[in-house]
Amino acid sequence: MKAAVVTSFTAPLEVLDRAVPEPGHGEVLIRLETCGLCHTDIHAAHGDWPVKPHPPFVPGHEGVGIVEKLGDGVTDRTVGERVAIPWLGYACGECRYCIDGRETLCEKQHNSGYSVDGAFAEYAVAAARFVVPVPDGISSLDAAPLTCAGVTTYKALKVAAIVPTERVAVFGIGGLGHLAVQYARIMGGSVIAVDVEDAKLDLAMDLGAEHTVNAATVDPVAAIRALGGADVALVLAASPRVFEQAFASLNRGGRLICVALPADQEMTVSIFETVLKGISIIGSIVGTRQDLAEVFALHAAGRTKIIAEPRRLDQVNDAIAEVLSGKVLARLVFEY
Repeated sequence: MKAAVVTSFTAPLEVLDRAVPEPGHGEVLIRLETCGLCHTDIHAAHGDWPVKPHPPFVPGHEGVGIVEKLGDGVTDRTVGERVAIPWLGYACGECRYCIDGRETLCEKQHNSGYSVDGAFAEYAVAAARFVVPVPDGISSLDAAPLTCAGVTTYKALKVAAIVPTERVAVFGIGGLGHLAVQYARIMGGSVIAVDVEDAKLDLAMDLGAEHTVNAATVDPVAAIRALGGADVALVLAASPRVFEQAFASLNRGGRLICVALPADQEMTVSIFETVLKGISIIGSIVGTRQDLAEVFALHAAGRTKIIAEPRRLDQVNDAIAEVLSGKVLARLVFEY
Protein backbone atom coordinates (compact mmCIF):
# COMPACT_ATOMS: atom_id res chain seq x y z
CA MET A 1 0.00 0.00 0.00
CA LYS A 2 0.99 3.65 -0.38
CA ALA A 3 1.49 5.66 2.80
CA ALA A 4 2.76 9.18 3.52
CA VAL A 5 5.37 8.75 6.24
CA VAL A 6 7.09 11.23 8.55
CA THR A 7 10.70 10.01 8.63
CA SER A 8 12.14 13.13 10.29
CA PHE A 9 10.76 16.35 11.78
CA THR A 10 13.02 18.33 9.45
CA ALA A 11 12.30 16.49 6.19
CA PRO A 12 9.29 16.40 3.84
CA LEU A 13 6.95 13.44 4.15
CA GLU A 14 7.84 10.44 1.98
CA VAL A 15 5.21 8.46 0.07
CA LEU A 16 6.40 4.88 0.56
CA ASP A 17 5.28 1.36 -0.25
CA ARG A 18 4.38 -0.44 2.97
CA ALA A 19 2.83 -3.79 3.74
CA VAL A 20 -0.90 -3.76 4.44
CA PRO A 21 -1.16 -4.03 8.25
CA GLU A 22 -2.95 -6.89 9.99
CA PRO A 23 -5.60 -6.07 12.60
CA GLY A 24 -4.76 -7.25 16.10
CA HIS A 25 -7.12 -8.19 18.90
CA GLY A 26 -10.00 -5.70 19.06
CA GLU A 27 -8.92 -3.98 15.83
CA VAL A 28 -10.28 -3.63 12.31
CA LEU A 29 -8.52 -3.19 8.98
CA ILE A 30 -9.93 -0.27 7.00
CA ARG A 31 -9.47 0.43 3.30
CA LEU A 32 -9.32 4.22 3.27
CA GLU A 33 -11.32 6.29 0.82
CA THR A 34 -10.46 9.75 2.14
CA CYS A 35 -8.52 11.56 4.85
CA GLY A 36 -8.55 15.27 5.63
CA LEU A 37 -5.41 17.30 6.21
CA CYS A 38 -5.61 18.95 9.65
CA HIS A 39 -3.15 21.53 10.97
CA THR A 40 -2.46 19.04 13.78
CA ASP A 41 -0.98 16.69 11.17
CA ILE A 42 1.45 19.46 10.23
CA HIS A 43 2.38 20.07 13.87
CA ALA A 44 2.95 16.31 14.21
CA ALA A 45 5.12 16.18 11.09
CA HIS A 46 7.23 19.08 12.35
CA GLY A 47 7.45 17.93 15.99
CA ASP A 48 6.07 21.26 17.18
CA TRP A 49 4.52 20.17 20.47
CA PRO A 50 6.11 19.22 23.81
CA VAL A 51 4.95 15.59 23.61
CA LYS A 52 6.26 14.47 20.24
CA PRO A 53 5.40 11.48 18.06
CA HIS A 54 8.17 9.06 17.16
CA PRO A 55 9.26 8.87 13.50
CA PRO A 56 8.71 6.97 11.35
CA PHE A 57 4.93 7.33 11.61
CA VAL A 58 1.90 7.92 9.40
CA PRO A 59 -0.18 11.03 10.23
CA GLY A 60 -3.91 11.43 9.65
CA HIS A 61 -6.96 11.45 11.93
CA GLU A 62 -9.79 12.31 9.54
CA GLY A 63 -9.84 8.95 7.81
CA VAL A 64 -12.98 7.47 6.25
CA GLY A 65 -13.14 4.03 4.67
CA ILE A 66 -14.54 0.53 4.52
CA VAL A 67 -13.93 -2.19 7.08
CA GLU A 68 -12.21 -5.06 5.23
CA LYS A 69 -11.12 -7.38 8.02
CA LEU A 70 -11.94 -7.97 11.69
CA GLY A 71 -9.37 -8.79 14.33
CA ASP A 72 -9.98 -11.34 17.07
CA GLY A 73 -12.67 -10.39 19.54
CA VAL A 74 -14.40 -7.78 17.37
CA THR A 75 -18.18 -8.12 17.57
CA ASP A 76 -19.47 -4.56 17.12
CA ARG A 77 -18.21 -3.86 13.57
CA THR A 78 -18.90 -5.66 10.31
CA VAL A 79 -16.98 -6.18 7.08
CA GLY A 80 -18.23 -3.70 4.47
CA GLU A 81 -19.23 -1.07 7.02
CA ARG A 82 -18.06 2.50 6.36
CA VAL A 83 -16.42 4.10 9.39
CA ALA A 84 -14.36 7.12 10.42
CA ILE A 85 -11.00 7.08 12.20
CA PRO A 86 -10.93 10.09 14.57
CA TRP A 87 -8.16 11.63 16.68
CA LEU A 88 -9.23 9.60 19.73
CA GLY A 89 -7.92 6.25 18.59
CA TYR A 90 -8.29 4.50 21.93
CA ALA A 91 -9.23 5.22 25.54
CA CYS A 92 -9.11 2.83 28.48
CA GLY A 93 -12.84 2.87 29.27
CA GLU A 94 -12.16 2.46 32.98
CA CYS A 95 -10.76 5.72 34.38
CA ARG A 96 -12.91 8.47 35.93
CA TYR A 97 -12.84 10.47 32.68
CA CYS A 98 -13.97 7.60 30.49
CA ILE A 99 -16.67 6.59 32.94
CA ASP A 100 -18.19 10.06 33.28
CA GLY A 101 -18.26 10.77 29.52
CA ARG A 102 -14.99 12.69 29.17
CA GLU A 103 -13.07 9.99 27.31
CA THR A 104 -10.99 12.58 25.43
CA LEU A 105 -9.24 13.33 28.76
CA CYS A 106 -8.21 9.70 29.32
CA GLU A 107 -4.54 9.59 30.34
CA LYS A 108 -4.05 6.25 28.58
CA GLN A 109 -5.46 7.37 25.24
CA HIS A 110 -3.87 6.72 21.86
CA ASN A 111 -4.17 9.32 19.14
CA SER A 112 -4.55 8.44 15.48
CA GLY A 113 -1.69 9.70 13.35
CA TYR A 114 0.31 10.70 16.41
CA SER A 115 0.95 7.91 18.90
CA VAL A 116 -0.32 5.26 16.45
CA ASP A 117 -0.19 5.23 12.66
CA GLY A 118 -3.04 7.13 11.06
CA ALA A 119 -4.91 7.51 7.80
CA PHE A 120 -2.47 9.10 5.33
CA ALA A 121 -2.41 5.67 3.73
CA GLU A 122 -4.48 3.36 1.60
CA TYR A 123 -5.08 1.05 4.58
CA ALA A 124 -5.04 1.51 8.34
CA VAL A 125 -5.84 -0.52 11.43
CA ALA A 126 -7.85 1.04 14.24
CA ALA A 127 -9.47 0.03 17.51
CA ALA A 128 -12.92 -1.28 16.61
CA ARG A 129 -14.57 0.40 19.61
CA PHE A 130 -13.29 3.83 18.60
CA VAL A 131 -14.13 4.03 14.92
CA VAL A 132 -17.48 5.69 14.27
CA PRO A 133 -20.00 4.54 11.63
CA VAL A 134 -20.63 7.04 8.83
CA PRO A 135 -24.32 7.30 7.91
CA ASP A 136 -25.52 6.69 4.37
CA GLY A 137 -26.07 9.94 2.51
CA ILE A 138 -22.81 11.52 3.65
CA SER A 139 -20.05 11.40 1.04
CA SER A 140 -16.64 10.21 2.18
CA LEU A 141 -15.26 13.58 1.03
CA ASP A 142 -17.60 15.38 3.45
CA ALA A 143 -17.22 12.84 6.25
CA ALA A 144 -13.46 13.33 6.50
CA PRO A 145 -13.48 16.97 7.71
CA LEU A 146 -16.40 16.24 10.03
CA THR A 147 -14.25 13.60 11.76
CA CYS A 148 -11.97 16.22 13.31
CA ALA A 149 -12.75 19.78 12.17
CA GLY A 150 -16.44 19.15 12.71
CA VAL A 151 -16.38 17.29 16.01
CA THR A 152 -13.73 19.60 17.49
CA THR A 153 -15.68 22.79 16.90
CA TYR A 154 -19.02 21.19 17.75
CA LYS A 155 -17.69 20.02 21.12
CA ALA A 156 -16.05 23.39 21.81
CA LEU A 157 -19.33 25.20 21.25
CA LYS A 158 -21.21 22.67 23.39
CA VAL A 159 -18.92 23.42 26.34
CA ALA A 160 -19.40 27.15 25.68
CA ALA A 161 -23.05 26.68 26.73
CA ILE A 162 -24.33 29.25 24.24
CA VAL A 163 -27.58 30.97 25.15
CA PRO A 164 -29.65 31.80 22.05
CA THR A 165 -28.99 35.35 20.75
CA GLU A 166 -25.54 35.52 22.42
CA ARG A 167 -22.79 36.91 20.21
CA VAL A 168 -20.20 34.27 19.29
CA ALA A 169 -16.90 35.47 17.80
CA VAL A 170 -15.11 32.81 15.76
CA PHE A 171 -11.42 33.67 15.36
CA GLY A 172 -10.04 31.83 12.33
CA ILE A 173 -12.27 30.82 9.42
CA GLY A 174 -10.94 27.77 7.63
CA GLY A 175 -11.22 24.02 7.97
CA LEU A 176 -12.52 24.29 11.53
CA GLY A 177 -13.90 27.81 11.42
CA HIS A 178 -16.30 27.33 8.51
CA LEU A 179 -17.97 24.56 10.52
CA ALA A 180 -17.85 26.53 13.79
CA VAL A 181 -19.88 29.30 12.15
CA GLN A 182 -22.57 26.79 11.27
CA TYR A 183 -22.68 25.05 14.67
CA ALA A 184 -22.85 28.38 16.50
CA ARG A 185 -25.83 29.32 14.34
CA ILE A 186 -27.50 25.96 14.97
CA MET A 187 -27.09 26.54 18.71
CA GLY A 188 -28.74 29.95 18.46
CA GLY A 189 -25.73 32.22 18.47
CA SER A 190 -25.23 35.41 16.48
CA VAL A 191 -21.87 34.92 14.77
CA ILE A 192 -19.03 37.40 14.29
CA ALA A 193 -16.40 35.88 11.97
CA VAL A 194 -12.81 37.06 12.34
CA ASP A 195 -10.02 36.34 9.86
CA VAL A 196 -7.37 38.08 7.77
CA GLU A 197 -8.58 36.83 4.37
CA ASP A 198 -11.58 38.45 2.68
CA ALA A 199 -12.41 35.22 0.81
CA LYS A 200 -12.77 33.35 4.10
CA LEU A 201 -14.92 36.13 5.56
CA ASP A 202 -17.15 36.03 2.49
CA LEU A 203 -17.51 32.28 3.02
CA ALA A 204 -18.47 32.86 6.65
CA MET A 205 -21.22 35.25 5.57
CA ASP A 206 -22.49 32.67 3.08
CA LEU A 207 -22.63 30.12 5.92
CA GLY A 208 -24.61 32.33 8.29
CA ALA A 209 -22.29 34.81 10.03
CA GLU A 210 -24.03 38.10 10.77
CA HIS A 211 -20.86 40.19 10.95
CA THR A 212 -17.27 39.87 9.75
CA VAL A 213 -14.05 41.47 10.94
CA ASN A 214 -10.85 41.54 8.91
CA ALA A 215 -8.14 41.58 11.57
CA ALA A 216 -5.56 42.56 8.95
CA THR A 217 -7.21 45.93 8.32
CA VAL A 218 -8.92 46.84 11.61
CA ASP A 219 -8.39 46.28 15.33
CA PRO A 220 -10.57 43.19 15.94
CA VAL A 221 -11.09 44.03 19.61
CA ALA A 222 -12.42 47.51 18.83
CA ALA A 223 -14.53 46.18 15.96
CA ILE A 224 -16.14 43.48 18.10
CA ARG A 225 -16.76 45.88 20.97
CA ALA A 226 -18.42 48.27 18.52
CA LEU A 227 -20.83 45.44 17.70
CA GLY A 228 -21.65 44.99 21.40
CA GLY A 229 -18.81 42.70 22.42
CA ALA A 230 -18.64 38.92 22.35
CA ASP A 231 -20.27 36.59 24.86
CA VAL A 232 -18.29 33.63 23.55
CA ALA A 233 -14.93 33.80 21.74
CA LEU A 234 -13.79 30.61 20.02
CA VAL A 235 -10.11 30.67 19.01
CA LEU A 236 -9.12 28.47 16.07
CA ALA A 237 -6.08 30.48 14.92
CA ALA A 238 -2.70 29.20 16.12
CA SER A 239 -1.36 32.48 17.50
CA PRO A 240 -1.12 33.57 21.15
CA ARG A 241 -1.87 37.14 20.03
CA VAL A 242 -5.23 36.01 18.69
CA PHE A 243 -6.09 34.41 22.04
CA GLU A 244 -5.31 37.71 23.76
CA GLN A 245 -7.47 39.63 21.28
CA ALA A 246 -10.31 37.18 21.79
CA PHE A 247 -10.09 37.60 25.57
CA ALA A 248 -10.13 41.38 25.24
CA SER A 249 -13.25 41.27 23.06
CA LEU A 250 -15.37 39.51 25.71
CA ASN A 251 -18.27 40.99 27.64
CA ARG A 252 -18.80 40.41 31.34
CA GLY A 253 -19.60 36.76 31.93
CA GLY A 254 -17.92 35.87 28.65
CA ARG A 255 -16.28 32.55 27.81
CA LEU A 256 -12.94 32.19 26.02
CA ILE A 257 -12.85 28.76 24.37
CA CYS A 258 -9.29 27.67 23.57
CA VAL A 259 -8.93 25.13 20.75
CA ALA A 260 -5.93 26.02 18.56
CA LEU A 261 -2.53 24.84 19.78
CA PRO A 262 0.23 27.29 18.81
CA ALA A 263 3.81 26.11 18.93
CA ASP A 264 4.40 29.22 21.09
CA GLN A 265 2.16 28.20 23.98
CA GLU A 266 1.91 31.23 26.23
CA MET A 267 -0.70 33.98 26.26
CA THR A 268 -1.08 36.90 28.64
CA VAL A 269 -4.43 37.79 30.18
CA SER A 270 -5.43 40.11 33.00
CA ILE A 271 -6.26 38.33 36.26
CA PHE A 272 -8.05 41.51 37.37
CA GLU A 273 -10.35 41.53 34.32
CA THR A 274 -10.89 37.78 34.51
CA VAL A 275 -12.11 38.03 38.08
CA LEU A 276 -14.05 41.29 38.00
CA LYS A 277 -15.74 40.53 34.67
CA GLY A 278 -16.44 36.91 35.59
CA ILE A 279 -14.73 35.56 32.48
CA SER A 280 -14.23 31.82 32.02
CA ILE A 281 -11.23 30.43 30.14
CA ILE A 282 -12.03 26.93 28.87
CA GLY A 283 -9.86 24.44 27.03
CA SER A 284 -11.65 22.06 24.67
CA ILE A 285 -9.95 19.05 23.09
CA VAL A 286 -11.75 17.33 20.18
CA GLY A 287 -14.93 15.39 20.97
CA THR A 288 -16.18 12.00 22.04
CA ARG A 289 -17.60 9.21 19.88
CA GLN A 290 -21.07 10.46 20.81
CA ASP A 291 -20.18 14.00 19.74
CA LEU A 292 -19.02 12.70 16.36
CA ALA A 293 -22.21 10.67 15.95
CA GLU A 294 -24.18 13.90 16.54
CA VAL A 295 -22.03 15.77 14.02
CA PHE A 296 -22.71 13.10 11.40
CA ALA A 297 -26.44 13.18 12.20
CA LEU A 298 -26.58 16.96 11.74
CA HIS A 299 -24.84 16.70 8.37
CA ALA A 300 -27.04 13.82 7.22
CA ALA A 301 -30.04 16.00 8.09
CA GLY A 302 -28.75 18.75 5.80
CA ARG A 303 -27.92 21.18 8.61
CA THR A 304 -24.25 21.73 7.69
CA LYS A 305 -22.19 22.25 4.54
CA ILE A 306 -18.61 21.13 3.94
CA ILE A 307 -16.18 23.19 1.87
CA ALA A 308 -13.38 20.84 0.79
CA GLU A 309 -10.99 20.33 -2.10
CA PRO A 310 -9.64 16.88 -3.06
CA ARG A 311 -5.94 16.12 -3.36
CA ARG A 312 -3.88 13.00 -4.15
CA LEU A 313 -1.66 11.45 -1.50
CA ASP A 314 1.44 12.08 -3.62
CA GLN A 315 0.64 15.80 -3.31
CA VAL A 316 0.97 15.67 0.48
CA ASN A 317 3.91 18.09 0.80
CA ASP A 318 2.40 20.58 -1.63
CA ALA A 319 -0.88 20.34 0.31
CA ILE A 320 0.92 21.11 3.58
CA ALA A 321 2.52 24.15 1.95
CA GLU A 322 -0.92 25.28 0.77
CA VAL A 323 -2.33 25.06 4.30
CA LEU A 324 0.65 26.91 5.80
CA SER A 325 0.20 29.70 3.25
CA GLY A 326 -3.17 30.49 4.80
CA LYS A 327 -4.83 30.62 1.38
CA VAL A 328 -6.80 27.36 1.60
CA LEU A 329 -10.46 28.33 1.94
CA ALA A 330 -11.43 25.46 4.21
CA ARG A 331 -10.27 21.81 4.08
CA LEU A 332 -8.02 19.75 1.82
CA VAL A 333 -8.91 16.06 1.66
CA PHE A 334 -6.81 13.23 0.26
CA GLU A 335 -8.76 10.79 -1.89
CA TYR A 336 -7.50 7.24 -2.44
